[in-house]
Amino acid sequence: MHYPQIPLAQSLIEIFRQKEIKHIIISPGSRNAPLTIGFASHPEFRCYSIADERSAGFFALGIAQQLQKPVAVVCTSGSALLNYYPALAEAFYSQIPLIVVSADRPLSKIDIGDGQTIRQQNVFQNHSLYNANLVEDASEENDKKICEALDNAVIKKGPVHINVPFEEPLYETVASTSVKPLITSIAKPTFNSYNISDYTNSWNSAKKKLILIGTNYPNEVDNELIESLANNPSVVVMTETTSNLHHPNFVNKIDVLITPFTEKEFEALQPDLLITFGGMVVSKRIKAFLRKYQPQQHWHIDTLRAYDTFGSLTHHIEEYPNEFFKKLLSEPIESKSEYSNFVQQIKAERAEKSLDFRQSAPYSDFLVFDKISQALPEAIQLQISNSSAIRYLQLFDQKPSIEVFCNRGTSGIDGSTSTAVGAAVASKKPVVLITGDVGFFYDSNALWNNYIPENFKIILINNSGGGIFRILPGHQNNQVFSTYFETSHNLTAEHLAKMFGFNYFQAQNELETDIGLARFLNCDTKCILEIKTPTHLNDQVLKEFFKSL
Repeated sequence: MHYPQIPLAQSLIEIFRQKEIKHIIISPGSRNAPLTIGFASHPEFRCYSIADERSAGFFALGIAQQLQKPVAVVCTSGSALLNYYPALAEAFYSQIPLIVVSADRPLSKIDIGDGQTIRQQNVFQNHSLYNANLVEDASEENDKKICEALDNAVIKKGPVHINVPFEEPLYETVASTSVKPLITSIAKPTFNSYNISDYTNSWNSAKKKLILIGTNYPNEVDNELIESLANNPSVVVMTETTSNLHHPNFVNKIDVLITPFTEKEFEALQPDLLITFGGMVVSKRIKAFLRKYQPQQHWHIDTLRAYDTFGSLTHHIEEYPNEFFKKLLSEPIESKSEYSNFVQQIKAERAEKSLDFRQSAPYSDFLVFDKISQALPEAIQLQISNSSAIRYLQLFDQKPSIEVFCNRGTSGIDGSTSTAVGAAVASKKPVVLITGDVGFFYDSNALWNNYIPENFKIILINNSGGGIFRILPGHQNNQVFSTYFETSHNLTAEHLAKMFGFNYFQAQNELETDIGLARFLNCDTKCILEIKTPTHLNDQVLKEFFKSL
């Protein structure tokens, strides 16, 4: 194998090897040549070439999301680095270990008019856990900074930035290396201790306990704990599509339940105790409810962070949710409460009315998402883009065997497809991405790589613009709205599919959707199903659905 001649590059690569950073996504460039040569020549690294740095960042995020291990992206100097920022911000708020390695000019070349040169040091400081600004010569201080960056990514679960200055020549190699970098480790943080009895007393005395679960990895909570919570008369558990937690007694369609509530029903739902865990919550309605009808106590369970999303946070419990509930429920006390019964009765009524509406719903986004939810096969991985796609899917049951992921850290549409492709590379399961047209076309460079598995599929809901804006307040049928908010268009994915080697199916009505879904799901190679829906009807159908409840 070939080693880069520059000692600093040799040290960094060796530290990455010893810290077991296996996956390296490289965007082509010249200044990062020493790193590219070193990583790509080494048999212990799995390297990928992704030309678009913004797409590369989300591709890496998708791999890290699945492996729950750090993944590195490597780029040249200049504006290339800035294209990583959306993925880095998503990693920061989704607690995903992402390592950004940027090649740079030496400090003496900054701000003197040299080409492809910007101020790279600390450029991500608002959304990174650690910034390692290295100096040009190999040193123990550099080694220490590299180690601290990698350890922070792992221990604190988030993005870090390592900025590496190189002077020319950049492409020279040597047959062997004698570099022995200093390998250090930072101490793992300890959780703040707590007395479980301080919590069991409040738990046992509360007659209305609401557990709200945001984005959550599959299989994080034991089945016996799920059963215990689901069958407690004083407990209501609300989950989202991204929670990956299922039980018939759980409320898995929050907006369907609470949107038609009266003032009296909201007061009856107001919890004495709110317990939350997991990542960001999608439902705006549950946020609005809990901000207005605040609990007496709000506990958030997370080993690292606790956001005061509802303005009522009283306790941050630094523990894994599974372990906390084991302790909390170790000596169960029977609670006399009608809280769960109250919700279950309304849930049953909503299910009946929802079914009635679904059976007569006209062809629209609503009907299409209903059909997709029913047609998806068991035991796949489902990646969902942001905006209307994730919000529509929250209205329908998803099969418990399906693993669901969505970039809810920042809730952006900008890298959903790239993330899904990266996840498909790392996952052993077939992966289906459900996306809207604006997000799909915005991130079309996600398909510009050589690593897309044959069992990766995309369902594209094309309503000819940003359909979410027709649902939100302020919607008006005028030129300003259609041009600057909805961004109306007549694009299709047909030619993109052909260019990137995807099989392509299209549907424009209910019958074609049924046929298209069957053909799409039976296709044994990578494919795209594009479903065209009526732009001016979708929001009306959705409003009628909520009215029908």
